[in-house]
Amino acid sequence: MVQRADKGGVAEWSNALVLKTRVSQGTVSSNLTPSAVKKIMVFGTFDMIHAGHEALFSAARSLADEACLIVSVARDTNVTRIKGRVPRNGEVDRLAAVAAHALVDRAVLGDERGYVAHIVREAPDVIALGYDQEGEYVDSLVTDLAAAGLSVEIVRLSAHEPHTYKTAKLLPHPDGA
Repeated sequence: MVQRADKGGVAEWSNALVLKTRVSQGTVSSNLTPSAVKKIMVFGTFDMIHAGHEALFSAARSLADEACLIVSVARDTNVTRIKGRVPRNGEVDRLAAVAAHALVDRAVLGDERGYVAHIVREAPDVIALGYDQEGEYVDSLVTDLAAAGLSVEIVRLSAHEPHTYKTAKLLPHPDGA
């Protein structure tokens, strides 16, 4: 069962799992109409895909009976600016790894400047934030989406073993950052 409690415009969800039907190229492999499919978008660097990311993908998919999971992969320039270091793997490689994941229906690169334009293009019904996502984009997300004319439900997903499954712990960066 998925439970929700409103937290200042961002809903909190549990990691409930629901069986999903994959969406491919705008078609649904069941008797549901495409309008029944909810587009759910998540964001991250994804320098490697680990069990924590898989839990994020599963939890995001569980937010709808029929989900299309769109994963936005951060641009190298944004990772460098926000995290203070270049990602270990380049954006093209990270995008390819995410796109190949069985739980991901669509992988896209984030915007090089700002972040709203690619969200507008994808037009998600739901944006699912990871438990640890914070900062400039998250702080103004509700306001920026409203200004762009988007009505998107925003939820925050709970953590999956955060002391174990953090990319920085699993794959320390060569420069120590």
